[in-house]
Amino acid sequence: MPNRWELIVFDWDGTLMDSTGAIVRAAERAIDDLGLPKLPSERIREIIGLGLRESWDSLFPGRGLDGYRDFVDRYRDHFVNSERLTIKPYPGVESLIESLHSRGVRLAVATGKSRRGLDRDLEENSFGRFFEHSVTSDEAPSKPHPEMLLRIMRRLGVQADRTLMVGDTEFDLRMARDARVSAVAVTWGAHDRARLLASEPMACLDAMEDLAPWLENFEAEPDEDLG
Repeated sequence: MPNRWELIVFDWDGTLMDSTGAIVRAAERAIDDLGLPKLPSERIREIIGLGLRESWDSLFPGRGLDGYRDFVDRYRDHFVNSERLTIKPYPGVESLIESLHSRGVRLAVATGKSRRGLDRDLEENSFGRFFEHSVTSDEAPSKPHPEMLLRIMRRLGVQADRTLMVGDTEFDLRMARDARVSAVAVTWGAHDRARLLASEPMACLDAMEDLAPWLENFEAEPDEDLG
């Protein structure tokens, strides 16, 4: 039986890479460096998935660009030179991505990371070579705007009904909805199950090893039962 999904688009941080804690710590250190008001770690966790400017506006509303560039510089310094060294793929990611590729599923990434940061990660991780295309917050409006997904689908020539988005935040799920793309949520990243379910994904999975069986079971359903 042919694959139901011709293209699967993954979020990067918090979905494939165990980086949520590192992002929070880098942001907290940047805030401390600049003497900005301290924020609960959960507050920072809530904005993971947005672009840096959108994250800044959410964390410190009304400031505009005042302090933004210094925050970005300090955040990137802490993330790249300290926290990034602690980040690894979630267990099972490499085998999942390689398995999907071997089945003929096309793979892409839509992420709030910078282009430089994503390219570095793709090069440093062996499974990076399996992704045909990627779009970052440097090249498209921040999630939940649908443009990242729309650009990927246009570039690869895949229709929305043949595309699946996999992500760990409501921003991923809202982006998919507005691009008319089906979505699967994963609970091991930034947003909790209740928040993810509010966006009505097709499934909400608790472990990486659950994704491949879910895809296989879904694809085995008769066409008339597909949503």
